[in-house]
Amino acid sequence: MPVKIQIVFYSTYGHVYRMAEAVAAGAREVPGVEVRLCQVPELMPADVLEKSGAKAARAAFAHVPVAAPDDLAEADAIIFGTPTRFGNMASQMRNFLDQTGGLWVKGALVGKVGSVFTSTASQHGGQETTLTSFHNTLFHHGMIVVGVPYAIPEMNNVAEMSGGTPYGASTIAGSDGRRQPSENELAIARFQGRHVAEIAKRLASPR
Repeated sequence: MPVKIQIVFYSTYGHVYRMAEAVAAGAREVPGVEVRLCQVPELMPADVLEKSGAKAARAAFAHVPVAAPDDLAEADAIIFGTPTRFGNMASQMRNFLDQTGGLWVKGALVGKVGSVFTSTASQHGGQETTLTSFHNTLFHHGMIVVGVPYAIPEMNNVAEMSGGTPYGASTIAGSDGRRQPSENELAIARFQGRHVAEIAKRLASPR
Protein backbone atom coordinates (compact mmCIF):
# COMPACT_ATOMS: atom_id res chain seq x y z
CA MET A 1 0.00 0.00 0.00
CA PRO A 2 1.55 3.35 -1.03
CA VAL A 3 2.40 6.07 1.44
CA LYS A 4 0.09 8.99 0.64
CA ILE A 5 1.50 12.51 0.50
CA GLN A 6 -0.83 15.48 0.03
CA ILE A 7 0.49 18.88 -0.99
CA VAL A 8 -2.13 21.48 -0.17
CA PHE A 9 -1.40 25.05 -1.28
CA TYR A 10 -2.82 28.49 -1.88
CA SER A 11 -1.22 30.64 -4.57
CA THR A 12 -2.23 34.06 -5.86
CA TYR A 13 0.26 34.70 -8.67
CA GLY A 14 1.81 31.26 -9.10
CA HIS A 15 4.96 31.45 -6.97
CA VAL A 16 3.68 29.05 -4.32
CA TYR A 17 2.32 26.80 -7.08
CA ARG A 18 5.78 26.53 -8.64
CA MET A 19 7.21 25.67 -5.24
CA ALA A 20 4.44 23.11 -4.74
CA GLU A 21 5.36 21.43 -8.00
CA ALA A 22 8.98 21.23 -6.85
CA VAL A 23 7.93 19.80 -3.48
CA ALA A 24 5.81 17.21 -5.32
CA ALA A 25 8.71 16.31 -7.61
CA GLY A 26 10.93 15.69 -4.59
CA ALA A 27 8.32 13.53 -2.88
CA ARG A 28 7.86 11.46 -6.04
CA GLU A 29 11.55 10.52 -5.95
CA VAL A 30 10.80 8.25 -3.00
CA PRO A 31 9.67 4.76 -4.09
CA GLY A 32 6.32 3.58 -2.81
CA VAL A 33 4.92 7.09 -2.42
CA GLU A 34 1.72 8.46 -3.96
CA VAL A 35 1.56 12.26 -4.29
CA ARG A 36 -1.60 14.35 -4.61
CA LEU A 37 -1.46 18.08 -5.34
CA CYS A 38 -4.47 20.25 -4.52
CA GLN A 39 -5.29 23.89 -3.81
CA VAL A 40 -7.55 25.52 -1.24
CA PRO A 41 -10.57 27.52 -2.45
CA GLU A 42 -10.18 31.14 -3.48
CA LEU A 43 -12.04 33.72 -1.38
CA MET A 44 -11.39 36.88 -3.38
CA PRO A 45 -14.22 38.06 -5.66
CA ALA A 46 -13.66 37.58 -9.39
CA ASP A 47 -13.52 41.33 -10.05
CA VAL A 48 -10.77 41.80 -7.46
CA LEU A 49 -8.78 38.94 -8.98
CA GLU A 50 -9.20 40.54 -12.40
CA LYS A 51 -8.03 44.00 -11.29
CA SER A 52 -5.00 42.63 -9.44
CA GLY A 53 -3.87 40.52 -12.38
CA ALA A 54 -4.22 37.36 -10.30
CA LYS A 55 -6.95 35.89 -12.48
CA ALA A 56 -4.62 35.54 -15.47
CA ALA A 57 -1.79 34.20 -13.30
CA ARG A 58 -4.05 31.60 -11.68
CA ALA A 59 -4.95 30.15 -15.08
CA ALA A 60 -1.61 28.28 -14.99
CA PHE A 61 -2.84 26.08 -12.15
CA ALA A 62 -6.60 26.14 -12.73
CA HIS A 63 -6.40 22.40 -13.48
CA VAL A 64 -5.29 21.57 -9.93
CA PRO A 65 -8.23 20.13 -7.95
CA VAL A 66 -9.65 21.98 -4.99
CA ALA A 67 -8.95 20.46 -1.58
CA ALA A 68 -11.63 19.38 0.88
CA PRO A 69 -10.77 19.46 4.60
CA ASP A 70 -11.94 15.89 5.23
CA ASP A 71 -9.55 14.61 2.55
CA LEU A 72 -6.62 15.40 4.83
CA ALA A 73 -7.45 12.35 6.94
CA GLU A 74 -6.52 10.08 4.01
CA ALA A 75 -2.90 11.27 3.91
CA ASP A 76 0.14 9.95 5.75
CA ALA A 77 1.84 13.33 5.35
CA ILE A 78 0.57 16.79 4.40
CA ILE A 79 2.81 19.57 3.10
CA PHE A 80 1.12 22.97 3.10
CA GLY A 81 2.12 25.95 0.98
CA THR A 82 0.97 29.53 1.48
CA PRO A 83 2.11 33.04 0.61
CA THR A 84 2.78 35.40 3.49
CA ARG A 85 0.32 38.10 4.48
CA PHE A 86 1.98 40.47 6.96
CA GLY A 87 3.94 37.67 8.58
CA ASN A 88 1.07 35.18 8.66
CA MET A 89 -0.51 32.66 6.32
CA ALA A 90 -2.96 33.90 3.68
CA SER A 91 -6.61 34.12 4.76
CA GLN A 92 -7.57 31.50 2.16
CA MET A 93 -5.37 28.95 3.92
CA ARG A 94 -6.53 30.05 7.37
CA ASN A 95 -10.14 29.66 6.28
CA PHE A 96 -9.40 26.15 5.02
CA LEU A 97 -7.68 25.13 8.26
CA ASP A 98 -10.51 26.61 10.32
CA GLN A 99 -12.77 24.01 8.72
CA THR A 100 -10.73 21.12 10.13
CA GLY A 101 -12.32 21.25 13.58
CA GLY A 102 -14.14 18.00 12.90
CA LEU A 103 -10.83 16.28 12.16
CA TRP A 104 -9.39 17.72 15.38
CA VAL A 105 -12.28 16.36 17.46
CA LYS A 106 -11.72 12.88 16.05
CA GLY A 107 -7.92 13.12 16.27
CA ALA A 108 -7.84 12.26 12.60
CA LEU A 109 -4.47 13.94 11.94
CA VAL A 110 -2.68 12.76 15.08
CA GLY A 111 0.65 11.14 14.20
CA LYS A 112 0.64 12.29 10.58
CA VAL A 113 3.61 14.24 9.23
CA GLY A 114 3.07 17.96 8.61
CA SER A 115 5.32 20.47 6.87
CA VAL A 116 5.04 23.99 5.41
CA PHE A 117 6.61 26.17 2.69
CA THR A 118 5.97 29.81 1.80
CA SER A 119 6.57 32.86 -0.40
CA THR A 120 7.11 36.52 0.47
CA ALA A 121 7.46 39.73 -1.49
CA SER A 122 10.69 40.78 0.21
CA GLN A 123 13.76 39.05 1.55
CA HIS A 124 12.73 39.69 5.16
CA GLY A 125 8.99 39.65 4.61
CA GLY A 126 7.96 37.27 7.36
CA GLN A 127 8.93 33.90 5.95
CA GLU A 128 9.93 32.41 9.29
CA THR A 129 7.00 33.87 11.26
CA THR A 130 4.59 32.52 8.66
CA LEU A 131 6.12 29.04 8.83
CA THR A 132 6.44 28.84 12.60
CA SER A 133 2.97 30.28 13.28
CA PHE A 134 1.54 27.76 10.80
CA HIS A 135 3.21 25.03 12.86
CA ASN A 136 0.96 25.95 15.79
CA THR A 137 -2.06 24.58 13.94
CA LEU A 138 -0.21 21.38 13.06
CA PHE A 139 0.80 20.89 16.69
CA HIS A 140 -2.82 21.34 17.80
CA HIS A 141 -3.75 18.54 15.39
CA GLY A 142 -1.08 16.32 16.94
CA MET A 143 1.00 16.16 13.78
CA ILE A 144 4.71 15.41 13.59
CA VAL A 145 6.18 18.67 12.27
CA VAL A 146 9.10 18.40 9.86
CA GLY A 147 11.24 21.26 8.56
CA VAL A 148 14.28 21.42 6.31
CA PRO A 149 17.61 20.39 7.86
CA TYR A 150 20.92 21.90 6.78
CA ALA A 151 21.69 18.69 4.90
CA ILE A 152 21.90 20.23 1.43
CA PRO A 153 24.39 22.88 0.25
CA GLU A 154 21.63 25.13 -1.08
CA MET A 155 20.60 25.94 2.48
CA ASN A 156 23.99 27.56 3.08
CA ASN A 157 24.18 29.46 -0.20
CA VAL A 158 25.01 33.11 0.55
CA ALA A 159 26.30 33.91 -2.93
CA GLU A 160 22.83 35.01 -4.04
CA MET A 161 19.56 36.22 -2.57
CA SER A 162 17.57 33.12 -1.74
CA GLY A 163 14.80 31.81 0.44
CA GLY A 164 15.17 28.61 2.41
CA THR A 165 14.78 28.23 6.17
CA PRO A 166 15.09 25.35 8.65
CA TYR A 167 11.32 25.73 9.20
CA GLY A 168 10.46 25.14 5.54
CA ALA A 169 11.32 26.03 1.96
CA SER A 170 10.58 29.57 0.79
CA THR A 171 10.88 31.91 -2.15
CA ILE A 172 11.01 35.67 -2.70
CA ALA A 173 8.59 37.04 -5.28
CA GLY A 174 9.64 40.70 -5.26
CA SER A 175 7.33 43.62 -4.57
CA ASP A 176 6.04 43.50 -8.15
CA GLY A 177 5.81 39.71 -8.25
CA ARG A 178 8.15 39.41 -11.21
CA ARG A 179 10.82 37.34 -9.53
CA GLN A 180 10.23 33.62 -9.94
CA PRO A 181 11.57 30.88 -7.64
CA SER A 182 15.29 30.41 -8.26
CA GLU A 183 16.92 27.05 -8.86
CA ASN A 184 18.41 27.28 -5.38
CA GLU A 185 14.96 27.75 -3.86
CA LEU A 186 13.43 25.00 -5.99
CA ALA A 187 16.21 22.61 -4.94
CA ILE A 188 15.34 23.25 -1.28
CA ALA A 189 11.65 22.69 -2.05
CA ARG A 190 12.43 19.38 -3.78
CA PHE A 191 14.54 18.36 -0.80
CA GLN A 192 11.68 19.19 1.56
CA GLY A 193 9.28 17.02 -0.43
CA ARG A 194 11.72 14.11 -0.50
CA HIS A 195 12.61 14.52 3.19
CA VAL A 196 8.97 14.52 4.30
CA ALA A 197 8.16 11.53 2.08
CA GLU A 198 11.08 9.54 3.46
CA ILE A 199 10.03 10.23 7.05
CA ALA A 200 6.39 9.40 6.34
CA LYS A 201 7.42 6.15 4.67
CA ARG A 202 9.61 5.23 7.62
CA LEU A 203 6.80 5.90 10.08
CA ALA A 204 4.35 3.89 7.99
CA SER A 205 6.63 0.85 7.79
CA PRO A 206 5.47 -2.07 9.96
CA ARG A 207 7.68 -2.77 12.96
